[in-house]
Amino acid sequence: MIQRRKFRLKLPSRTLVLGERTLVMGILNVTPDSFSDGGRFFDPGAAVERALEMERQGADLLDIGGESTRPGSDGVSAEEELRRVLPILVELRRKLKIPVSIDTQKAAVAEAAVAAGAEIINDVSALRTDPALADVARRHGVPLVLMHMRGTPRTMQQGPFARNVLEDVSRGLRTALARARKARLRKEQLILDPGFGFGKTYAQNFELLAQLPHLAALGCPLLVGTSRKAFIGATVGQAPALNGAEGSRPVPPEQRLWGTAATVTAAILGGAHIVRVHDVGEMVQAARIADAILRARH
Repeated sequence: MIQRRKFRLKLPSRTLVLGERTLVMGILNVTPDSFSDGGRFFDPGAAVERALEMERQGADLLDIGGESTRPGSDGVSAEEELRRVLPILVELRRKLKIPVSIDTQKAAVAEAAVAAGAEIINDVSALRTDPALADVARRHGVPLVLMHMRGTPRTMQQGPFARNVLEDVSRGLRTALARARKARLRKEQLILDPGFGFGKTYAQNFELLAQLPHLAALGCPLLVGTSRKAFIGATVGQAPALNGAEGSRPVPPEQRLWGTAATVTAAILGGAHIVRVHDVGEMVQAARIADAILRARH
């Protein structure tokens, strides 16, 4: 466990204090093909209701995405992405009290989303896909999440994988920070995401989780998204079943709740400031317990 550094993150509507307690970011995928909940909230009405439900369950932030980045996925056009997310953003602007993040790699989508009320940009490519996205963040003064990923969503799990995952992620995030700073973004508006599941082997995800405190040296808040990821499903599937039989298949995403809770707890004890999750109510409980352990330790 480490003593988590505190940050003040300025949004257009408010300032968030990071590090006093863990912030829980709820995931809202408005896509037909996301790995865990693809199609469930593709209907705008269902998406809006799910967003309000996550707020009631204790989410501090909401992350909305209109393009799947699951392994092997193909991208969609900016027009299609906007068609999916804009009606929901417009509707939530009048109803939701918590800040909204837009999960996109495209400057055009980020621009329209911020105009519709989004206050954080979450870029899984760390400005590699569309460098103009940095200009959107700078002009509007919104925080930007920079995530580590080897390759692209289509190729990231094809390998080759890094020999030293911590060194690879650290180097990649330092490069992303330099890219953002060159685009005149202030370090105070940057958040780093190690990119669990994005171009890592199952074993490397656990190694990265165990060594998460080393990434605090980069001097930015850490966002961790392990929720329902394949490395959890594969590991839980290998565990002895309750009846004593050996499991042989990965458990499906909707059955990875307790495995996710374990990784969320480990991430918080390792220094994560924000956890990005599907199961908000349960992970709020996990975060509160992990925070209590941190307070007792320090």
